[in-house]
Amino acid sequence: MDLSALRVPVIAAPMAGGPSTPELVAAVSAAGGFGYLAAGYLTPDALREKIAATRALTDSPFGVNVFVPARLDEQRQGADVEAYRGELLAVADALGVELPQPRWDDTDHFADKIDLLVDDPVDTVSFTFGCPGAEVVRRLQSAGSDVVVTVTDADEALAAAREGADALCVQGSQAGGHRSTHRVDAIPNDLSYVDLLREVRSVSALPLVAAGGIADGREAARALSLGAVAVQAGTAFLLADKAGTSAAHRAGLQDPALDRSVVTRAFSGRPARGLRNQFVRDHDAQSVPVFPVVDQLTKPIRAAAAKVEDHQLVSLWAGTRWQGLRPAAAAEVVAALAPVDDRRR
Repeated sequence: MDLSALRVPVIAAPMAGGPSTPELVAAVSAAGGFGYLAAGYLTPDALREKIAATRALTDSPFGVNVFVPARLDEQRQGADVEAYRGELLAVADALGVELPQPRWDDTDHFADKIDLLVDDPVDTVSFTFGCPGAEVVRRLQSAGSDVVVTVTDADEALAAAREGADALCVQGSQAGGHRSTHRVDAIPNDLSYVDLLREVRSVSALPLVAAGGIADGREAARALSLGAVAVQAGTAFLLADKAGTSAAHRAGLQDPALDRSVVTRAFSGRPARGLRNQFVRDHDAQSVPVFPVVDQLTKPIRAAAAKVEDHQLVSLWAGTRWQGLRPAAAAEVVAALAPVDDRRR
């Protein structure tokens, strides 16, 4: 799909773990934007069901986002996962849950998801955490899908271009949720989408989507003026009526006592921006750069805390401009993000 042809150049970012729903994708599409399903934590069967549910709600194009699996063999060397597991035992005991033993096999079902998307193609497939490989890109493109790779620096952009990506999502440091560094152990840079657009444009002529800290129409217009064909926002949609954001996450985003967003590895092992709650304060310093093994360890804690709506112990992913969030209809969020020039027409 030509993202520059969107009626409103606003993309609802893929938000794994619940917020991205078929209903949200359909509502964003109806408002003139473009939405993604987040397949990162889904089984192939669950992804198939969500694609079917989305098609039942909208005839508009939509995308699916897939996590590129990490090299578990490389991460295992030198990473003291057992020590971090020990750090988490007290909070697990307090919640009455058991922590799993780390699994070092492939839990992402990456190949099966690619097979599904080749057999049942969607308009666009985007990738987070790396490049999927030139063969995967070719298969998806042959099936009729455009391929977008999320990048956080110029080297990642060059790698994505070499593999044949159709477009790049340029993720600035203000973005909420996981930073899409292509290496798990990478130290994320602090480039804003403004600086990153300029850096990536200097090495690639591919269409660029700007992401990270875009919360209103003026910021969207600025991104387009710098050469982006569209903007992608996630945090802005977290309190939308059609988002599957948990009650605990919604409460945390509206808690005035949580007044700082930070980049942490405490919940998943990968760097991710969220609000600094009790879990981050207690465990960030001890966390290890191993994904998805750390995510496996914290999952029972997060699930138990979410069940009792305790926002101090769940991952409160949010970008730096979360403080202006208010519950709203998805269409209202799209309208608020529409570049100001578009709204004056």
